[in-house]
Amino acid sequence: MAVTDPTQLAPAADADEVARTRAKRLEKIGKYALPIVMMIFAIWLWDRIVAWNEIPHYILPDPGRVWNTLITDWAILFDAAQLTAKTTILALIFAVIGGAGLAILFNQSKMLEMSFYPYAVILQVTPVVSIAPLIFIYVESKTAGMLLCAWIVAFFPVLSSTTLGLNSVDHNLRDLFRIYGATRWQRLTMLQLPSALPYFLGGLKIAGGLSLIGAVVAELVAGTGGVGAGLAMRIQEAGYRLNIARMFAALSMIAAMGVFLFAALSIVSHLLLRKWHESALTREN
Repeated sequence: MAVTDPTQLAPAADADEVARTRAKRLEKIGKYALPIVMMIFAIWLWDRIVAWNEIPHYILPDPGRVWNTLITDWAILFDAAQLTAKTTILALIFAVIGGAGLAILFNQSKMLEMSFYPYAVILQVTPVVSIAPLIFIYVESKTAGMLLCAWIVAFFPVLSSTTLGLNSVDHNLRDLFRIYGATRWQRLTMLQLPSALPYFLGGLKIAGGLSLIGAVVAELVAGTGGVGAGLAMRIQEAGYRLNIARMFAALSMIAAMGVFLFAALSIVSHLLLRKWHESALTREN
């Protein structure tokens, strides 16, 4: 029986390590490069489709015209974007406060959960477009009405995710805390809240996008025009005037806001979980 020389295994192990390092480097580059390449290809294809079919700009403008419109109308669109962003961020903040707060109350009192959780579900599954007209009838301030519409859409993911996280604590750890005589407050702050943090952050990322959607829908329903108009109203206004390039420019700003919000919340999630949770730890394959 042939005996393998251990020194012959070292070059093979080194080669495997080099291959893994190269694969990780390529994966890291591809994570950012591939979306950029695909976006460039999509923009080029869009431009070629318009040119090949000679589509009029009032039906489908080419990317260059949209870019020029974005630069030319930047002041108008930026002011509108500030209003939409303000509504979105405030709705998200109130969704975090309301959703996480209600989840903690539901966890501490089953009677409260059984009494009010079904109504939260009903509020979530009812389209905000159908609720918004009633809100604007009874809420005098359109700003407060838009904020309420966006909050209704955004708060349920935080509520449901946090509730699930608080109820998903390892029963062995729960029994250990009980054996050592931990109080309800100690169990909540030292066991349940840390365990629910990944669930809460997952719901927060979903709520971020939904708060932007709710803000846009609320602007359309509210019908606020003129100086105080948000991006949704600028899109609607441009559609009435067949200024399709401005519609695309405003839409691109909404999409950029959504991507930025998701990226910011993803960074926050990573920073809070990177040292201890499996979803954020980097391990060798």
